[in-house]
Amino acid sequence: MIKTYLDSGVLIAAARGTDIVSSKAILILDDDQRQFCCSCFVRLEILAKAKYHQQQNEVEFYQSFFSSCRFWADPLDPIVKLAEDLATKYGLNALDALQIASAIYLNADEFITTEKTTKPLHRVTKIKVISITN
Repeated sequence: MIKTYLDSGVLIAAARGTDIVSSKAILILDDDQRQFCCSCFVRLEILAKAKYHQQQNEVEFYQSFFSSCRFWADPLDPIVKLAEDLATKYGLNALDALQIASAIYLNADEFITTEKTTKPLHRVTKIKVISITN
């Protein structure tokens, strides 16, 4: 089994889109050789906004994904400390740092994102970072 952490953009693409990135995201979500891990940071970034905009189908999609996640990043103190270290070392913004720190903390095999390979996330060497936009 591949332990996979999905960045928020991957879930948004799967829930909303009909383009090639969306297709790639859905293929990843449908892969029965993966176990998904997540954090409260992903939930906060995507679920609250979908609820606010009353996008019920999207809310249900996200809730279904969250309920299927086998691993959750907790406790937060060591994750936040690791995020601060990663942000300092690689020039990450706060939310990207928290999400990739969560993936590393959970010993995920990979971190899948929609961020282009020129973005700071791809500088991180402690985990395999894969972009589905390239």
